[in-house]
Amino acid sequence: MSAGPASARVLVNNGDRLGECALWCERDQVLYWTDIDSARLFRWRAFDGSVTDWPLAEPLGSFALCDTPGWLLLGLAAGPALFDLSTGRTGPQTPVEADEPRTRINDGRCDPQGRFVFGMFNPHGQAIGGYYRVDGEAEDGLRIERLPLPAAIVGNSLSFSPDGGTLYYTDSPQRRIWALDYHADGRLGPARVHVRLADTDGEPDGATVDSEGGLWSSLWGAGAVARFDAQGRETLRLPMPASQPTCPVFGGAQLDRLFVTTARKYCEHEPLAGAVFELDAQGYRGLPPHRFKFR
Repeated sequence: MSAGPASARVLVNNGDRLGECALWCERDQVLYWTDIDSARLFRWRAFDGSVTDWPLAEPLGSFALCDTPGWLLLGLAAGPALFDLSTGRTGPQTPVEADEPRTRINDGRCDPQGRFVFGMFNPHGQAIGGYYRVDGEAEDGLRIERLPLPAAIVGNSLSFSPDGGTLYYTDSPQRRIWALDYHADGRLGPARVHVRLADTDGEPDGATVDSEGGLWSSLWGAGAVARFDAQGRETLRLPMPASQPTCPVFGGAQLDRLFVTTARKYCEHEPLAGAVFELDAQGYRGLPPHRFKFR
């Protein structure tokens, strides 16, 4: 394992309470992210550095680009809904865990088949939230199924291997990232531990995968982003000037830059906490994101 240079550059000093879900659109060369606690969606344009934001009716835990241009799938607190970027209008919401008011949607990513996979979050510290998959091509609209995985406190790190055959996920407080075989027809294989983190490593938060199959994990509380190879061995650690990095994503014209959101919550004394950073990815490149397909 090697340590990368401390070369993080502030991209947007946003002061986000809980910046999350960094997502790069290679078609438009823009970076999206959310500040969950302020219920806002942000977009940064590489062309001119401008930032646009959309206020939302409830916290946005995660989201996905859509196969149809100009649309996002929002993982709002109570359930997913489609979002028209041109008008700022949110479509009908499909409830998730409506009988459990303590949970909200947390981290999520699309699979290669265009379905959105996400986990739930319970701020009260009990493992009651599930992991779900949203199919947007069902005749009756957004169809949601619960995946056969153990309940979690903080469902996080949802990401896929380059061939789509492996799903990574975590329940952050357990400090383990699991991997399982993921089949195109929706079947899941048994989970296996991919990464075990020490107490000094903080907790695994958002994650992304590079073109070589390396998993990049934001280490909440440890002020770093770590790369783990396909066997789960740490190969690189990039220090951050904020102790609570939340989500990395590859971006830029060559997908060779690493953008990382951070949180200001609980560490307001840190001058750069809550900023969005840009880092040199040390020669690694990312992949274009999978996009949500809907009728």
